Amino acid sequence: MPSTLAVFLVLEMLSKPAIWVRPSFMIPKGRSATIGCRGAGEAMEYQLHFEGGLSALKRPKSSPVMNWVKFPIPAMTSHTAGQYRCSYRSGELWSELSDPLELVVTGLYDTPTLSVEPRSEVTSGENVTFHCQLATATSTFFLLKKGRSSRPQLRYGNLRAEFHLGPVTPAHGGTYRCFGSYNNHAWSFPSKPVKLLVKGDARDTTFAPTEHTSSDYWDSYELTTGTQSQKDHLLWNHMIQNLIRLGLAVLVLVALMGFLLEDWLHRRKSQERAHRASHRGCRRRLSTESPG
Repeated sequence: MPSTLAVFLVLEMLSKPAIWVRPSFMIPKGRSATIGCRGAGEAMEYQLHFEGGLSALKRPKSSPVMNWVKFPIPAMTSHTAGQYRCSYRSGELWSELSDPLELVVTGLYDTPTLSVEPRSEVTSGENVTFHCQLATATSTFFLLKKGRSSRPQLRYGNLRAEFHLGPVTPAHGGTYRCFGSYNNHAWSFPSKPVKLLVKGDARDTTFAPTEHTSSDYWDSYELTTGTQSQKDHLLWNHMIQNLIRLGLAVLVLVALMGFLLEDWLHRRKSQERAHRASHRGCRRRLSTESPG
């Protein structure tokens, strides 16, 4: 029976929640931000975890459409920048933690300078190099291209870093900025923007950048995934969860049938032994009572 109980507990697994932030994962020092967490099913309570520890608890407002909560950050500082995850409770069960969400505070150090070589206007197929330089010594530099995507490019260096792109195509064209940082969550002011123009066949994206770039706070968007991606992710989680539950339910049914069969066979053997023992007793009594 303990194995059956464990199987029933597995049947009640909850899907992983989705987490995102607005207006952006990069927040200037002193500005506000809002972290959102969405669960599945009848979520009764949400937890926000910051750098591995519990940060906040919240109960969702009743809504016929969405099941999610907001965790506001009134003013971004180096103490509120870092890695966030969330989880939710349905009944007595807690879900697993969401994927990590990295929040960065900007405006803590001097403003770096950004330049591009050989020039800001190039032809498709050429190689370009962005130079990011900071007057104060730092440890890490980040290069970001304005637009909707995921992650900035990272290079290490004390006073400057080089970011090589190429062979470039029109897909590389756009507005770039760079930041200096002493850690992954506390960045400098952004550099002035540098616009890269790539002339060539716009349909040719064979050598499009493989690194993920990211918009900074001049664009407002959800980090991790877009709204539709989150819906698709949750739908996929539901499908997988239902398939797992269906498969485990079949296993539980087979296990229960096995237990019942084993119990029936055990009872039948016991009855047969009792019957044989009773039959032998009757024969002995009859043999002793018969006249010599």
